[in-house]
Amino acid sequence: MTEMPANTVPPTPAEPPPGKIGLLGRLRAYFLAGVLVTAPIGITSYLAWLFLVFVDDKIKPLIPAIYNPETYLPFSIPGLGLLALLIGLTMIGMLTAGFLGRALIRLGERIVARMPIVRGIYSASKQVIETVVGQNATSFREVVLVEFPRRGCWTIGFITGVTKGEIQRLTEDEVVNVFLPTTPNPTSGYLIFVPRQETVPLSMSVEDGIKLVVSGGIVTPPDPAAEGVAAGRHRLAERIED
Repeated sequence: MTEMPANTVPPTPAEPPPGKIGLLGRLRAYFLAGVLVTAPIGITSYLAWLFLVFVDDKIKPLIPAIYNPETYLPFSIPGLGLLALLIGLTMIGMLTAGFLGRALIRLGERIVARMPIVRGIYSASKQVIETVVGQNATSFREVVLVEFPRRGCWTIGFITGVTKGEIQRLTEDEVVNVFLPTTPNPTSGYLIFVPRQETVPLSMSVEDGIKLVVSGGIVTPPDPAAEGVAAGRHRLAERIED
């Protein structure tokens, strides 16, 4: 048996050629791909199920037993409360659309207007609901950048309307109402009044803006302008090749 010289470095084991991934690496990649596919579906399904259970627990006890299908069935029906709620709201809308329904609403509003504290809550909630879900609503339809909380720092905001009343009268420029949501809970935030020329309109949709806020900047919507430039360069390259 021959001995190696003392100054000879033992040969290193051969490394796998670049580009080849071992079994554990492939299994890890498959696992992460499975998480990326199933996690959004699972979270969405879980939240939808929680919502259905919450509505069912609140609405099912209000359904008379004679009209409740579960009275005659040996099993429960998930979503029955939500279905009953949708039917009830639709019927209320049909009744209030007529002359008698509008008269009853006006009578109820006059009664509420006589209550000192309740009338303020009712008026504010009615204005918010009409602004957000009304057919002619224009709130939360534009995403802008504003410098907040200081110059040089930019924050995403949503224009909720044009400032009116005393605030607009006391300002020199045209002012808009901008809602600045917080991360990761966009339901809380700040209301600031900004001159329109100091806002930077963005081309992203409101949904993309909310995703950006909720994710803390992890989910960044694509830039339509950059995509248009890239597509134009691609078409130009194809024409040159032809």
